[in-house]
Amino acid sequence: MESDKGSGRRVYTLAAASVALAALAALLTPGAADGSLAPRMTAVAVLMALWWVFEVVPIPVTALLPLVLLPLLGISELKVVSANYGKPIIFLFLGGFLLALGLQRSGLHRRIALSIVALIGSQPRRLVLGFMLACYVLSMWISNTASVMVMLPIALSVLSDIRERSEEHAGRLGAPLMLGIAYAADIGGMATPVGTPPNLVFMEVLGDLFPNVPAPTFAQWMIMGVPLSAVFLLAGWYLLAWRLFRLPTEAVIARGDAVRNALRGLGPLTRDEAVSGAVFALTALLWMTGSDLNLGASLRIPGWRSLLGIPGVGDASVAVAAGISLFLIPSRSRAGEALMSWKATRDLPWGMLLLFGGGFALAGGFQSSGLSAIIGGALAGLSGLPVVALVVIVCLVLTFLTELTSNTAMTTLMLPILAQAAVALSLDPRLLMIPATLSASCAFMMPVASPTQAIVFGSGYVSIRQMARAGIWFNLLGIAVVTVAFFLLGVPALGIRL
Repeated sequence: MESDKGSGRRVYTLAAASVALAALAALLTPGAADGSLAPRMTAVAVLMALWWVFEVVPIPVTALLPLVLLPLLGISELKVVSANYGKPIIFLFLGGFLLALGLQRSGLHRRIALSIVALIGSQPRRLVLGFMLACYVLSMWISNTASVMVMLPIALSVLSDIRERSEEHAGRLGAPLMLGIAYAADIGGMATPVGTPPNLVFMEVLGDLFPNVPAPTFAQWMIMGVPLSAVFLLAGWYLLAWRLFRLPTEAVIARGDAVRNALRGLGPLTRDEAVSGAVFALTALLWMTGSDLNLGASLRIPGWRSLLGIPGVGDASVAVAAGISLFLIPSRSRAGEALMSWKATRDLPWGMLLLFGGGFALAGGFQSSGLSAIIGGALAGLSGLPVVALVVIVCLVLTFLTELTSNTAMTTLMLPILAQAAVALSLDPRLLMIPATLSASCAFMMPVASPTQAIVFGSGYVSIRQMARAGIWFNLLGIAVVTVAFFLLGVPALGIRL
């Protein structure tokens, strides 16, 4: 009872303090004296940021505040605000999660992960690489958290198997293996547009604020994202396995290890696994080939939308159609059921969909209130800096700010500000927004920075000190890799003028 009272007092105190700070921020915003809308929007943004950082209420609940505050303060009408919670990008995310859940229900994701780990080998450094590679591949297509949840039981089983023979070997391998799983999931999410929520937030915010600026197609994003993330993964593995930790030097598990035993226990590929995998592969292929691919001034490969004359069918339509198909295809392993059931959708991250909507509503409020223009004007003084320096600063700020709260919340707050800053600096908005989006996936120091890190921290094999020590190196590595890869691959692939 006392703990409940203490918890309640904490919530009320944080709520009251955040309201007071939001009001103070509004008073300090230009235009506060003449009744303009920008100071009111400042108060909303500061209030939401504080509630997200300190989790005064659950993060998705905070995302509902624009539905109340923006109409109440006269910033936007309710019908305008509510439209943000039903944007196509939200349904793309919903369809993608249905596909990922279909893979999980069939068990194919586990077979893929075990096969990759078994293929790499049992020497300690190879073992870390195998788990990282498996998690990396999975998190390109399913949520980072789900990828870690797939790999964690397998890793714990391997460590338990090792501990029976050598307590020392298990102790020395545990931290790098756990950190490798968490970090690889976040890195893999950078590779595709659907790999992690910030990527989709960027797509929608760019389309809303700059309808004439082309967003990256699925293929264009992967041209940049896959090499970027692959280099990051291998460099990160080198740090974990060769520099930051002293791993055992000899093979630590025999050929009849827990991984191979688990793989044999799955038996042959089932029909449900094959069908769900085929649906997933077809969907990914349609995502990658829907838009025209320009390979030069005179070479263009038309996408299926152009060939079929259906330009209005977007990636969200493809994702939802694939998700619906899972409810229609009968399951062989579950008598009387389809590959997907409505009961199973309870495991979908419905709160994330609300978080998307709240972020888009926040971005719209920045624009309609004029707050974006005020912020952009304040940042115009940075015009003397080289573009590369600006990108490095953006990557640095987003990386370390994301240590404090979720990457989705941080991108929804920062992308509208960076968009207006780019306008004030006469830059292509993608020059600042894409590096910021990628850097939001590069916070590796603290358990609170990402659910993946919180999960592996709970395993007991990783201390805060170990995570912070490894994480600072990964943070700095991420800033460097994102900056270099963006200019080498992203800028030419997207045709961005510097």
